[in-house]
Amino acid sequence: MTEPYTCLLLERDGPVAIVRLNRPEALNALSDTLMNELSAAIDSLEADEAIACIVLTGSEKAFAAGADIREMAGQGYAEAYRGNFITRNWERVVHCRKPVIAAVAGYALGGGCELAMMCDFILAADNARFGQPEINLGIVPGAGGTQRLTRALGKAKAMEMVLTGRMIDAAEAERCGLASRVVPLAELLPEAIKAGRTIAGLSPMAVAMAKELVGAAFETPLAQGIALERRMFQSLFGLEDQKEGMAAFLEKRKPVFKGR
Repeated sequence: MTEPYTCLLLERDGPVAIVRLNRPEALNALSDTLMNELSAAIDSLEADEAIACIVLTGSEKAFAAGADIREMAGQGYAEAYRGNFITRNWERVVHCRKPVIAAVAGYALGGGCELAMMCDFILAADNARFGQPEINLGIVPGAGGTQRLTRALGKAKAMEMVLTGRMIDAAEAERCGLASRVVPLAELLPEAIKAGRTIAGLSPMAVAMAKELVGAAFETPLAQGIALERRMFQSLFGLEDQKEGMAAFLEKRKPVFKGR
């Protein structure tokens, strides 16, 4: 994968794409250029039929230490509003139809924490640190931190973190539901790729629907969510993958899913 990105490194491990944030001199601060490149990379990987899952990661020291303060410092309200600052190129990860796993080591602060939360789930290295310290700069989170953190952790924990800027470590992040698992630093990327390969071996249609349903659970009333789940569940019985999956189970063999 040789796209000419300046702030990203892209690799492929079979059906899993690894997208590495690569601004080590700035602890992977999320500049406008980086976020534009990330959006373009997601576009490309989403269109690539050979890719089934994306792992988003940074360095051992920092997943991303936040938005680029040098870019932000001179912004005025009118300029930020007219340019749709932060919003314009930050939500692409959320809308990716393929699963995106955040493999977080080191600091995931401010925009870095927000970017990790945009992914479908977070695997954390044991040295990971999460936080929303924007209050220390006289601002508030601007890329979903107040909303996604509250949904992930509950009001009390999110309120404390947003109001005080306190960081939490990987163990606390796992306990309160921000990270799905914590693994040793050396095992972070292999574990993320392993999870991606597991997902890649499943029915693409079932995976896409499962991702959509779990995401919808935070945004829909219970009855509406259950009705949506039931419709998607029933619709899968019209696909070859459902027949193959159940036949393989009954025949005690590994299924071969084809995405149809």
